[in-house]
Amino acid sequence: MRIALTGSSGKLGSVVARELRAAGHRVIGFDRTGERDRDFVQIDLTDHGEVADALASVNDTHDGVDALVHLGAIPAPGLAPDVATFHNNMLATFNVFWAATKLGITRIVHASSETVLGLPFDVPPPYIPVDEEYPARPESVYSLVKHLEEQMAIELVRWNPQTSITALRFSNVMWPEDYDVFPFDEDPRERKWNLWSYIDARDGAQAVEKALQTAPAGFDRFIIAAADTVTTRDNADLVAEVFPEVPIRGDLGEHDTMLSIEKARRLLGFEPRHTWRS
Repeated sequence: MRIALTGSSGKLGSVVARELRAAGHRVIGFDRTGERDRDFVQIDLTDHGEVADALASVNDTHDGVDALVHLGAIPAPGLAPDVATFHNNMLATFNVFWAATKLGITRIVHASSETVLGLPFDVPPPYIPVDEEYPARPESVYSLVKHLEEQMAIELVRWNPQTSITALRFSNVMWPEDYDVFPFDEDPRERKWNLWSYIDARDGAQAVEKALQTAPAGFDRFIIAAADTVTTRDNADLVAEVFPEVPIRGDLGEHDTMLSIEKARRLLGFEPRHTWRS
């Protein structure tokens, strides 16, 4: 496929670009900054004209794309004022989705976030492991935008039934060098904010490719996390200490992720291959 990738210079985006290219796809990166080459377009995603023009064609860079992966955003709460985060991320996603649907790009994969599950879980989750079945519980402006982006996607595919938009609720993205500070064993509350979860960027890229290949028309959302936790502590002990009143649904396992990836496994064929433990 010829794939437009927004946020191609970011922590996750740079790995997604590398892995998709290694799999044989042509990736045209869209971002504010990046290395100048035939597969990179410098762009302001908050400018709809730039987005539409870049997706349609850019001189001899490309003459259209088959799919879109939208990762470009202010990537976390607290990095910018809330108003700036809302204005940038909401407008960028609308521009990207709107231009893509107008141009007939029917395969879209979008970076949503684990934060819509209720992070940092100061209000405990309704049950553990958490999954995609309970309503979104945004607790920050950043997370609110992710929730609104998912809602926008639902309406866009209703208007355009041939379009597929897949929201991947990525956990905390890690590169291999980040594992130098693992495990997080001293204080179980240090990482309770996302139920001790993470995602290796290489497995994040795998999830993107799986969604591009297998997601049907319509909208769906998937939690994307590593298969294990960030600690050597037993899951049952962690939950008993930090979330003693939260109901347990099923077997927690010893170190299995408590952000359930069963739906992504079942419907996308996603299976994490990387862990800090090795």
